[in-house]
Amino acid sequence: MKHQFLKVAAASPELRVADPAFNAQKIIEIIGAQAEKGTELLVFPELCISGYTCGDLFLQKTLLDGCLSALEEVADSTKDKKMLVYVGLPVAFGDKIYNCAAAISDGKVLSFTAKTYLPNYGEFYEQRHFTSGRGLDGYISLKNCAASISTNSIVYDGEHGVYVACEICEDVWTALPPSIEHCRHGATVIVNLSASNELVGKRERRHGILSAHSRKNICAYIYCSSGVGESTSDMIFGGNNMIYENGNCLAETKPFTDDPCEAEIDVGYLLSSRRRTTSFFGFLGDPPEAPLYRWSPASFVTENDLSLRKVDPTPFVPHGEDERRERAELILNMQAHALAQRFKTTSSETAVIGISGGLDSTLALLVVCRAFDLLQKSRENIVAVTMPGFGTSLKTKNNANALMQALGVNIKTINISQTVLRHFKDIGHDPEETDTVYENAQARYRTLVLMDLANQTRGLVVGTGDLSELALGWCTYNGDHMSMYAVNSSVPKTLVKHLVLAEAESLGGRAEVVLKSVLSTEISPELLPTDEKGEIAQKTEDIIGPYELTDFYLYHMLRRGDTPAKTLYLAEIAFAGKYDRATLKKWLVNFYRRFFSQQFKRNCLPDGVKVGPVSLSPRADWRMPSDASAALWLEEAEKL
Repeated sequence: MKHQFLKVAAASPELRVADPAFNAQKIIEIIGAQAEKGTELLVFPELCISGYTCGDLFLQKTLLDGCLSALEEVADSTKDKKMLVYVGLPVAFGDKIYNCAAAISDGKVLSFTAKTYLPNYGEFYEQRHFTSGRGLDGYISLKNCAASISTNSIVYDGEHGVYVACEICEDVWTALPPSIEHCRHGATVIVNLSASNELVGKRERRHGILSAHSRKNICAYIYCSSGVGESTSDMIFGGNNMIYENGNCLAETKPFTDDPCEAEIDVGYLLSSRRRTTSFFGFLGDPPEAPLYRWSPASFVTENDLSLRKVDPTPFVPHGEDERRERAELILNMQAHALAQRFKTTSSETAVIGISGGLDSTLALLVVCRAFDLLQKSRENIVAVTMPGFGTSLKTKNNANALMQALGVNIKTINISQTVLRHFKDIGHDPEETDTVYENAQARYRTLVLMDLANQTRGLVVGTGDLSELALGWCTYNGDHMSMYAVNSSVPKTLVKHLVLAEAESLGGRAEVVLKSVLSTEISPELLPTDEKGEIAQKTEDIIGPYELTDFYLYHMLRRGDTPAKTLYLAEIAFAGKYDRATLKKWLVNFYRRFFSQQFKRNCLPDGVKVGPVSLSPRADWRMPSDASAALWLEEAEKL
């Protein structure tokens, strides 16, 4: 469980109905194979030791005794293995029979969890043989231990903070699944031993319920169902196993396939998500009717490296052309409708926006055009201003003009060079000194121009800065940092590119050609003079690092709550072959240093629409004092 990742599997073994010895051997074979893979939590189907479809044979003592004997063989096979295993079997306790899941580890049966909800409809007649475990609380004596039997058992590895609880098949399909209470008591991983037969459309229903259930309970959910060997009489079973993490399907074995379902669960992410979700279960303490829980300690977590989990290098960008187009359309519409609402509220007549020929201002202009189309306002009321200065390249200047012409907006060109030079003379700055003053004077003057034009035309200045720039503070305070509404403020740079590309393909014609030219242009604030060829000399990513790394680090810090060590570990996997460890570490340290030191800029941001799960708005999404120290994060990152 390196960096709180837990390796889990669900397996549907070959099975003979009412043959516990045979079934135990097949289970033991899978345990051995999974142990070699480093699996830490392994789940088998409901009643897998006996078979689910035994019918009235469940009432036979011979079968019940044979199942307990087989269980002890399975338990023996886990001796000296770092693994927690769940198997299903019928258990006689007192004068009743219960449909149970046994948790076993290191040669011992730790607990029995009895099924709460017993179906008695269609092809399922469990109430004929079994009793609900509701209210059950006792112990069963076995060969070398006594194991609790109840509906409320949690197995935990205290050293690593992993808490596992169980429910059985029908339990999750009910209005109040036992796993809700399990999660409320701290379980982050739920296992479900199931015998769910295959029907047309049932696989899709499983996906829906498991996705919703794991998301609302902020848990991992391992669902293991009986395979083909269980199929008897009128039912067919397919072993459709699934592993979910907070609503997302990590792995699935489709019906009628024999391979185990395997994944690595990020327990740290689940814990982080619960900590920030203060409405999680909505109350403190136990209600009067809270059930008694049986807690079983176990040592089943290892320090294995990730081997299954794919780490997305671009977590803000959806994959697949159709999904990207759909997401782009949604985001552009969100931005446009938000801006349109601001115009309705303020009764503003024009939108004033600075156009540089770069990505961010291009996206902002596309959004403004959509907003004006929604409002049925003429695009002539979009005052698009290009303000060439000391670092403006011919390519960006041409792109800016061509874009404005293609979109049919009101074009205004104001060369700021002479005015800024006069400003340098006023404040006594040598224009040959291309320092921060040299750069920021240009950015602030451009903002002054836009603000005054907005006053002149009864308009609003639309900001262009994106989320990645805000994270690093890569903006001039009270320069491009400021506007009257910031439409890109929650859009990271890696996503900006895809939004512009999607709109290019949607618009076609001259606009598409220009937008693709913008996409091919080096990212730069163009505040330093061009080179001798008139091309961009100041390259942003050479100074602050590749934006794909910035966005990766930002996502893992804010969305998943990862530590510097975990973030670097995942970055090495995500960017293997592209960046070496030293490069990744260099920009990680730079990310934390800039993120903390630039908070003062974020604490006075203008309004801006939130389009995704990560935002740095000081009003709702990220509240942090400007003087907070980065020492802890930097110390960990620098030692890696």
